[in-house]
Amino acid sequence: MMRFELYTEENDDRTVYITGNFNNWNPKDYNYQLKASSSGTYFIDIDDGILPDHIEYKFTKGGWENVELDKYGNITPNRKIEKSAGKISDIVEKWRLNWGPFKKEFFPIAEIISEEFYIPQLDRYRKVWALLPYDYYVSDKSYPVLYLQDAQNLFNEGSGYGNWEIDKKLSILAEYGRGDLIIIAIEHGSEERIKEYIFDNDHVANGSEGKKYIRFITDTLKPFVDENYRTKKDRDNTGIGGSSLGALISIYSGFLYPEVYSKLLIFSPSLWVEPNNNFPMMNFRVPYKMKIYLYGGEKEGAKMVKRIHLFEEYLRRWEKKNLFDFEFRTNINPEGEHSEFYWSQEFPRAIEWLYYDNSENPVEVKPQQKSIKN
Repeated sequence: MMRFELYTEENDDRTVYITGNFNNWNPKDYNYQLKASSSGTYFIDIDDGILPDHIEYKFTKGGWENVELDKYGNITPNRKIEKSAGKISDIVEKWRLNWGPFKKEFFPIAEIISEEFYIPQLDRYRKVWALLPYDYYVSDKSYPVLYLQDAQNLFNEGSGYGNWEIDKKLSILAEYGRGDLIIIAIEHGSEERIKEYIFDNDHVANGSEGKKYIRFITDTLKPFVDENYRTKKDRDNTGIGGSSLGALISIYSGFLYPEVYSKLLIFSPSLWVEPNNNFPMMNFRVPYKMKIYLYGGEKEGAKMVKRIHLFEEYLRRWEKKNLFDFEFRTNINPEGEHSEFYWSQEFPRAIEWLYYDNSENPVEVKPQQKSIKN
């Protein structure tokens, strides 16, 4: 057995875990909870047979959003020890608390592309935002892009429903070296929202306008963004997403324009609008590869999780018909409700998987259930 001991003065009621190259860097593995031996002192004994000769590890309090920090609040490198040592004693100075502290120097640059961006397909106007990496204007890099619906609920304070705090989450991602991404946030059309986010279902929205809205983003907005910002224009670097009805219209966008979008961020999709998953499919000689991140909460109503799992089954069927080559990841939060609060917590995990494709490791950020403000 090898013993890991830990001392930390920042004491609270959160459970302490150890994670490393012996458990696939799972930051909340119940098999690796430390026991408290006295105030601020913890330990765990791990079977030698489980451990590699060269051990890398970190301590967390249940996720990467609650990971250990140094005394200045900075990310710490992996701890390293040889198994032959038999015992190690460590000190943790500080811990992240539900993503915080948020560092202002990493916050994205929020620009208004237009207060009244003209939508020729619908003959109306809409406010559109760009969230640029914090170092956009001092670098010469080009960036992948994610188009998100419902901008009112993404990062500005004052929304009646709360917001995803994607500015804060992007600052955390940037701190972890995962911030090279442009977000284009399109405000919803208030009373026009339901019609614009419903593709073709007049039982739900009288005069559904989703087809035209999709064409606006794809045929009008994306070319404008690509012309005016340093973007990576190809499909491999372009994604679209949203929550609820915004997630539903994003599914349609991806299925109708797979030559444009390769990544879908789908949070709590309103699949009740399409209970039989009658999504239009385009036939291509070679099926497009597409990554889909699916999220739902068990407290969103009796059918949310069931519909998400049914949608997964349809994804597999469409693959067998050679219509698409899907790669999808599904995360179901047992505590999740249908609200911006929970989508906010899931956002970093989705960005990591969709755009950085890294396996579980110490810099993958892991959302949980609470957020704080500076």
